[in-house]
Amino acid sequence: MTIKEYNPDVLSCLANLSSDEVFTPPNIANRMLDLLPPAIWRDPNATFLDPACKTGVFLREIAKRLLVGLEKVIPDPPERVNHIFTKQLFGIAITEITGLLSRRSVYCSKTANGKYSVVEGFNDEQGNIRFRRVEHTWQNGRCRWCGARRSEYDRGPELETHAYEFIHTDKPEEIFNMQFDVIVGNPPYHLSDGGFGRSARPIYHLFVEQAKKLRPRYLTMIIPARWFAGGKGLDKFRQEMLNDDRIRKIVDFEDANEVFPGVDIAGGICYFLWERDNRGFCEVVNIHTGVETRTVRRLNEFETFIRHGNAVNVVRKVLEKKEPTMNKQVSSRKPFGLPTTERPQKSGDIILRWQNGKGPYHRKDITVGVEMIDKWKVITARTGYDHAGNPGKDGKKRIFSKIDILPPGTICNETYLVIGSYDNQEAAENLVFYMKTKFFRFLVSQLTVTHHITKDNYSLVPILDMNIRWTDEMLYKRYSITPEEIAFIESKIRPMDDGEEDDGE
Repeated sequence: MTIKEYNPDVLSCLANLSSDEVFTPPNIANRMLDLLPPAIWRDPNATFLDPACKTGVFLREIAKRLLVGLEKVIPDPPERVNHIFTKQLFGIAITEITGLLSRRSVYCSKTANGKYSVVEGFNDEQGNIRFRRVEHTWQNGRCRWCGARRSEYDRGPELETHAYEFIHTDKPEEIFNMQFDVIVGNPPYHLSDGGFGRSARPIYHLFVEQAKKLRPRYLTMIIPARWFAGGKGLDKFRQEMLNDDRIRKIVDFEDANEVFPGVDIAGGICYFLWERDNRGFCEVVNIHTGVETRTVRRLNEFETFIRHGNAVNVVRKVLEKKEPTMNKQVSSRKPFGLPTTERPQKSGDIILRWQNGKGPYHRKDITVGVEMIDKWKVITARTGYDHAGNPGKDGKKRIFSKIDILPPGTICNETYLVIGSYDNQEAAENLVFYMKTKFFRFLVSQLTVTHHITKDNYSLVPILDMNIRWTDEMLYKRYSITPEEIAFIESKIRPMDDGEEDDGE
């Protein structure tokens, strides 16, 4: 028997099938595999699982490494091939079509026991890359496993269910009835939530949590970085990740296009290495335009993960003063209880500001934020300026799309947050100056991983005396910011030019 020629590399040319099927480029798959200890490639007993196969790239690249690493252990090439593919590599496809694609990539045949398969040890078409159609389990209109809405995903047999096998069971160990040394993959990121606009429900964290239950020696996955700040369905996951000292490395791309060209992923993308038997500090690698910055630190030093290592000392200096922070004074999502859809009335004794203008409104209809109506109010759009929360090509963010002052007798709908309210116009103007400093916006940016900005994003910004018109120079001096730290802040935050303002929504 002779070894059949391995499939040429075409995976980097494939277009993504859908928003939950973002394919991993081979170079990124290999960077993730480089996190594993070299000895793993020389171990004939090591087992590998990709629980979310799309193209089979992870299993394919693992096979390449094992074919070299096991050469001395299993000298006979055909025997080595069959051992690797039948005893060491396992995958769970997320759809029927990705199962076929993965088997084609790994076995060189869409059927594991087909004529052109490089493996002779399989008796069925799926081999060790399986796809089994799974149905959602509905409870009160949602799937008990993944939270999918029944109205969106209760489908006939002609459509994919998107009920992924790996996360639709409380006994994942029974899928292959075995223990795995390494779990690696790029799980689906979200499901449509059926809500307003493009509402989506994250599910990638469910794959990470399920993988940990299997207690592999090593776990590495590439996932959106939005979990750094928590949010919709991710707060518990964030806390668990930040307090897990088995996460030994995180590689963070603030701009996801550096990993997945042409794919918008708000907040960027990251991959990590989790080691079951190795605890300690985490090495955090930030990458932008190919430039790497490395720090070693505890992930849970702050309530929210500070993604940039160079920002950690700045945040420490600010928090050391133990000053009250702006999230205590910034309004809730609906400052006056009015949704984004609320519009001016035909008449009224106060003014309502909305995205495209202003008009009369009745004071008697306002029951929330009444105490702010007759004050000077500083507002900002709750949608930020930066596309998907990502920096521009120069690596800089602007953060705010709109900052304005509402005079007494003027209110706003949900399009805006009220950042502060004052008895006099000068204090409001000083807050605007403060918000436009790079220092203020830098601190907000540390907790901003999407284009939405809530009161929680102001949790690092100190409340200062608004009888003073603060400048960056004054703030840098107040918090003993070094020249190197100033240079970093100014490399991340662009000047705020009033001529660029846009309300957004």
